[in-house]
Amino acid sequence: MWKRFSALWTLVRRDGRLLWFALRHPDAPAWLKPAALGLVFYAISPIDLIPDFIAGLGIVDDVVLIPLAVHLILKRLPPHILRQATMRATATTVRSR
Repeated sequence: MWKRFSALWTLVRRDGRLLWFALRHPDAPAWLKPAALGLVFYAISPIDLIPDFIAGLGIVDDVVLIPLAVHLILKRLPPHILRQATMRATATTVRSR
């Protein structure tokens, strides 16, 4: 169980770093910043797909939908931007260790 959670956390962190570097790329598509901003607004918005007052289920939609949306955004990026973001994220990870 702990290994699965650790692996999932590693993937979420990697995707977050990739999105961050893709947002800062000079050739980033015009739709990327509004999509990321919409994702941030959904994360902080009190309006959710499943209300938070339902114990357990309210947080599950945020924990599942936000990483899924980040992953889908990354899949739609042009390959050269994703490749450069991956190189920068890898270099940052290696340097921080």
